[in-house]
Amino acid sequence: MHGLTLDQILEWNPQITDPDYIRPTERIRVAPPEAHGEFEPFPGADFFQPSVTSPIIEAMGFRLIEEGCSVYADGPDSQWSEADRRSYAKWQRKLGFSGRDADGIPGPKSWARLRVPAVFE
Repeated sequence: MHGLTLDQILEWNPQITDPDYIRPTERIRVAPPEAHGEFEPFPGADFFQPSVTSPIIEAMGFRLIEEGCSVYADGPDSQWSEADRRSYAKWQRKLGFSGRDADGIPGPKSWARLRVPAVFE
């Protein structure tokens, strides 16, 4: 569909450990990292589920720590967790969001302001 080779996909997606098995929830890059930009684009609210593991989540967690919005006991990792949700809710409240707008699930406005660095540079 994108005219890519398997080698390109594997090069641009180092998180793929078994090229014969890509999970349905796994996001893969279909453009070279230099086309991606300096920051991660908003991956969509459905991305933030307990079943999702991605280096984007870990990068987000480190940005939340930098912003003083951490509730992590041991630091962030690549698996979406309750600590990620609670830390992100602190970020949303820091931005002035409240109620359902500060539920800890990233939205496009708060995500853009967090400026999560691109993870595959």
